[in-house]
Amino acid sequence: MSAYKNLLSPITIRGRTFKNRVVSTAHAPGYAEAGKPGERYQAYHEEKAKGGIGLTMFGGSSNISRDSGSIYGQIYVGDDSIIPVFREFAQRVHQHGAGLMCQITHMGRRTGWAAGDWLPTIGPSVIRDPAHHSVPREMSTHDIARIVKDFAEAALRCREGGLDGCEILATTHLLGQYLSPLSNARTDDYGGELENRARFLIEVMEAVRARVGDDFIVGVRFAADETNENGMPSEEGVELARMIGAHGSMDFLNINGAYGGSLHGLAETFPGMAYKAAPYVELARRVKEASALPVFQAARLSDPATADWAIAEGYVDMAGLTRPHMADPHLVSKLMRGEEARIRPCVGAGYCIDRIYAGGETLCVHNVSTGRDGWLPHEIAKADAQKKVVVIGGGPGGMEAARVAALRGHKVTLYEAGARLGGQIVLAARAGWRKDMIGIADWLAQELEVLGVAVHLNRYVEGPEALDEQTDVVVVATGGVPDAQLENGGGELTVSTWEVLSGETGPGENVLVYDETGNHGAVATADWLASNGANVEIVTPDLQVGLNIGGQNIPVYLRNLYNNGATLTPNHRLKGVRRDGNLLVASLWNDFSRTIVERRFDQVIVETCTVPADGPFHDLSAGSRNLGDLDVEALVQLEPQPEGENTEGSYQLYRIGDAVAQRNIHAALLEANRLCRVL
Repeated sequence: MSAYKNLLSPITIRGRTFKNRVVSTAHAPGYAEAGKPGERYQAYHEEKAKGGIGLTMFGGSSNISRDSGSIYGQIYVGDDSIIPVFREFAQRVHQHGAGLMCQITHMGRRTGWAAGDWLPTIGPSVIRDPAHHSVPREMSTHDIARIVKDFAEAALRCREGGLDGCEILATTHLLGQYLSPLSNARTDDYGGELENRARFLIEVMEAVRARVGDDFIVGVRFAADETNENGMPSEEGVELARMIGAHGSMDFLNINGAYGGSLHGLAETFPGMAYKAAPYVELARRVKEASALPVFQAARLSDPATADWAIAEGYVDMAGLTRPHMADPHLVSKLMRGEEARIRPCVGAGYCIDRIYAGGETLCVHNVSTGRDGWLPHEIAKADAQKKVVVIGGGPGGMEAARVAALRGHKVTLYEAGARLGGQIVLAARAGWRKDMIGIADWLAQELEVLGVAVHLNRYVEGPEALDEQTDVVVVATGGVPDAQLENGGGELTVSTWEVLSGETGPGENVLVYDETGNHGAVATADWLASNGANVEIVTPDLQVGLNIGGQNIPVYLRNLYNNGATLTPNHRLKGVRRDGNLLVASLWNDFSRTIVERRFDQVIVETCTVPADGPFHDLSAGSRNLGDLDVEALVQLEPQPEGENTEGSYQLYRIGDAVAQRNIHAALLEANRLCRVL
């Protein structure tokens, strides 16, 4: 407690005392069911409450009006059917001593007309949205009055639903679109000078306070500096904070530090590992001083130490540890118990946000229980009887298998052929700004040590020599190896991203990076090479470079690649490579023109797919009771695997992760977790 006395101290806002200053700020995780926070949504937030958080805010971008179309699976607060659901939700969170608030908004142009009720988007002016590309109709004063009322009624529903408060969202949404000169070109009382651009927000604040009364918490979230995209300057943002504070109706401000309406701006608003820690706290303090209101902020406060410092230095009053709670919803209780070292860290990978902006659901890259809280508990139950478990392979899947099996109480031994644990994570962490990825491997390795797993490094095992008569279960997590085959030959002239990032092969000066996956490997390698002076062309058969990388990470890659002079070539497939003197000639097929072009490079790096390195699995299959078979239904239902019918076998055998098929870190961890939590 004493080490984090600022973060863990109580705070009182409008008569409601929160037991600490840790807040999970509102976001839309994609869990809503028919516009309501159902069992999964509630369990996700209840887990944070169980873990000791002071306040959890839900309902990111919760819509208040019919013409605010849901594109991220948001909650709808536009009718009274939400009230009983909120009451149930509030009861679940309050029983653990945490506060609960909902964010309410109208998205304006930041949505699409082909969503929800298929109504035109609306905005202050007919200016196309840079991210979602909708062209809004210009709002009338009648529209403004209608939406002011809708905000007030939605806030009342939050109150009648038993919540502690609500947050009015302005940032990039309709109210923020009025605030920003990037989207507001009006010449009436709602355009021009800041006082006019803020009029709509002030009217909403007044109507909400009048509707909910004096004993309900209401705050505003807005971007106080949009200069990253030449929008509202920080001087106006701070002046707006002064105006809100002087108005007297609001109880807190939640501050974004950048314009997030563009693709690049989104990455800057919710900064990940490519950005420094706490980049916007100075802005938050200026807002706090101008408004004299409590200030929240959640931008890259990635760990308790940074959050405690931000509060101690007067930058913020409540620290938004939102993504850190996705990584570990029990963060606060571990701090209280003095177990800081066992907190699963948020590494800033951005998998959570990337998935949302690709139309998926929020998942943490390395906590597979987050978002599955109700059926894949964070706590691992002890087994009835101890088994001896051998894990072959020390990548993320193998480490998770060993960790979960050890938590079950089993005696676990892990063999890793390399000099350190981590597998492909070690390579990913060598690609420049993605260095924090190593935090995933480091945390797992530390947990294995705490749990007493016997780890043997530099031990390549083919299988049988790693077992003894007492071995009950073998998990093969040997991963995959790069496939360098090319249709027209020449694969032997290429190198893999693995070879370059590991240092096994030095980087060339004029380099082709070919990517058939659309994921991080090739793009991160190209970024790293270009940032270190190489002349790089990245080629992909996809419609764009990094097709499968989401909205938090791809803008960083593109920023770096363009700034460092890289050439981006989509719609081309590498058919073959041949040598011509000291150079390599790459044959590139355009899938649309159906023509070949040739380029000359001194190095060709290929990222296609991996093939399973499953030799140990096949060597062990005949001696296993189940012959290596996995019952998929049992895996998905979290039931123990069948013993198997091979009476001559002495152990059960399974393989996971890329030893089965190429996927990603999260998939490998999930497979290991589901299998081993019922061993």
